[in-house]
Amino acid sequence: MSGGGSFSPLAMILKDSKLDGGNYVDWKRKLNIVLTAEGYKYVLTDPCPVIGRDSTDEERQAEAEWKNADEMARCYMLASMSDVLQSKHEHTPTAYDIDLSLRTMFADKSRPARQEALKAIMTTRMAEEASVREHMLKMIAYFEEAEVLGATIDAESQVDMVLETLPDSYSQFKLNYNMNKLEMNLVELMKELQAAEKIMKPTSKALAIHSTSSPRVGPKAKNFKKKKGQNKAGGKPRTPGASQADAKPKVKICSYGKEMIDDMADGFSELFGYMRFRGDSGHVLSHG
Repeated sequence: MSGGGSFSPLAMILKDSKLDGGNYVDWKRKLNIVLTAEGYKYVLTDPCPVIGRDSTDEERQAEAEWKNADEMARCYMLASMSDVLQSKHEHTPTAYDIDLSLRTMFADKSRPARQEALKAIMTTRMAEEASVREHMLKMIAYFEEAEVLGATIDAESQVDMVLETLPDSYSQFKLNYNMNKLEMNLVELMKELQAAEKIMKPTSKALAIHSTSSPRVGPKAKNFKKKKGQNKAGGKPRTPGASQADAKPKVKICSYGKEMIDDMADGFSELFGYMRFRGDSGHVLSHG
């Protein structure tokens, strides 16, 4: 290879996934990972810079870098194909041309698979309390698969689609995103959503604890029921002169119990605001 480059250890992921036609989607996904990591993937989309007599040194350098990246990309692609496909494409001039030929052979015949990938994007919804990171990784994989199969979805539309998959707890995040006219790619969006998730989780956990907690019964309250005629201290009969206050058991109310009692008091206060009692019959009549 005249570019003087050498294969990266990352290319080992292609070693056991040589393209034979039936595994085109998996092969292309792994190829994209390698080319992106090595900085060569741009040659599949960007044309070679055209230079002339009046071109600057920077333009000439850009052309030389593109040609080197293109040669490396071609080598990665050819080395990870079956012998038949390798023979067919070994004289194809650029990595873009090889990619176009393979898409024509395999991706264009995968319309049902492409439709399934697009359907997954449109119907997937994130459940409440689910990991936003796992959800985002799933959505990114769907977009990559759809792209490999020939679907074209621009970055802005991808973000809009992902926002629609979020649960109601992220409604404020979506509102802020749209009101501030933010622009992000999927990786940046995932980072922002993870930051929002960290802020929201403590609040949701606190609400869950408050709604499911019940007053604790302390050891003193377990023996609250006593035999008739016995006092708290030793079970002896109460003396006729004992005051009513002395006969009452002293139960310490915990914070959860106090909070429940306060809530009940507020509830009864509102209830009696809407109801009135008629003294002569004792019936309860609704207000108005």
